Amino acid sequence: MTDTCTSPGLLTLEQALTQILDNLPESNAYERLSLKNSLNRILYADITSALNIPSFRNSSMDGYALNAQNKQKSTLTVIGTSWAGKPFIGPVGEGECVRIFTGGYVPDDCDCVVMQENVLRTEETIQVSAWPKHEENIRNIADDTHKGQTLLSKGKRLKPADIGLLASCGIADVPVYRQISVAYFSTGDELVSIGQQLKLGQIFDSNRYTLHALLNEAGVTPIDMGVIPDNPTAVEAALLSASEQCDVIITSGGVSVGEADFITDVLEKIGHVNLWKIAIKPGKPLVFGHINKAAFFGLPGNPVSVMITFQQIVAPALEKMMGNRKPAQPIILQARTTEAIIKQPGRKEFQRGFVESKHGELIVHSTGGQGSHMLSSMSKANCLIVLEQSSGSVKKGQYVNIQLLGKSI
Repeated sequence: MTDTCTSPGLLTLEQALTQILDNLPESNAYERLSLKNSLNRILYADITSALNIPSFRNSSMDGYALNAQNKQKSTLTVIGTSWAGKPFIGPVGEGECVRIFTGGYVPDDCDCVVMQENVLRTEETIQVSAWPKHEENIRNIADDTHKGQTLLSKGKRLKPADIGLLASCGIADVPVYRQISVAYFSTGDELVSIGQQLKLGQIFDSNRYTLHALLNEAGVTPIDMGVIPDNPTAVEAALLSASEQCDVIITSGGVSVGEADFITDVLEKIGHVNLWKIAIKPGKPLVFGHINKAAFFGLPGNPVSVMITFQQIVAPALEKMMGNRKPAQPIILQARTTEAIIKQPGRKEFQRGFVESKHGELIVHSTGGQGSHMLSSMSKANCLIVLEQSSGSVKKGQYVNIQLLGKSI
């Protein structure tokens, strides 16, 4: 038995994503930002180092800098101290050593550092109980990076470690792609914004809040255009307005085949439909196209469908438009199921799950009802159980692919 919602010729998720990415432009606009303001932004150009890191030999621990050739000496005389930021500059002769602290400059006449735990000090002399080897406990010049080295490449999304790396090389600001702007709105006469009184047959609009959070997480500039009624004239006006001020438009609802679903018809009138409907569940009735210079994504109206289609399709598309040449691929792991999973062949399915490690293996539980309106089970999930298009139901104890969600585990 096949999925009764499946139609012949539907694009697979992979086919749809390829088509979408091929039809999206990369931004050429950029700005310079200070390091403190550049986290999660995408580099517009390669960044090279203007100096070696470390730029001088320094100690990797507290101890004494000395020359390994003095190994035959029973005692060494301490002639000074090299603090981090306050180096000892003078010569260090035979039978002499320098007290040194982590990060301190290693004098040229010294070729190793003995850790203080291996030293017995008596006033201004030391005895070494375990001699270090040549260059032991020394961080050499350019151990980390060297002058002229490419530190980070164009298209790299900056992480906290990247910010630290750039700061260590004295780089104060970086060129990054301009943030793209994304207008979004919901459609539906039944939708009411939070703060208003619900009437019979009405529901609160959760999709705009979900999309706002997803767009913030994606690093774009979100523009909330509210709820648009199920009226083709109102929908057309909203889409045209959004296309004049934003790089991307996202709608939720109105993309199915009901009498009140106008999005696709309006898009065909004022823009271009590139594709409609893909073989995934939830999220089949997704529309992609263009209005003027703005890319358009029409997402289904059910809340979980919005999240799944955003994560699987919209997020990679935004990454490309923001200049990320190597978007992070979803992390796929295998986990053993704790219950049977019902599925019909026909569409690639994303079910909500909670994965944890027990006795050295990953096990995954369903988070409850899998209806595409059930946000509670999405809130409990830290992974998606990925069931391929051709697969059927899964027995308890079988292994399945899971896709981790965000920073859940």
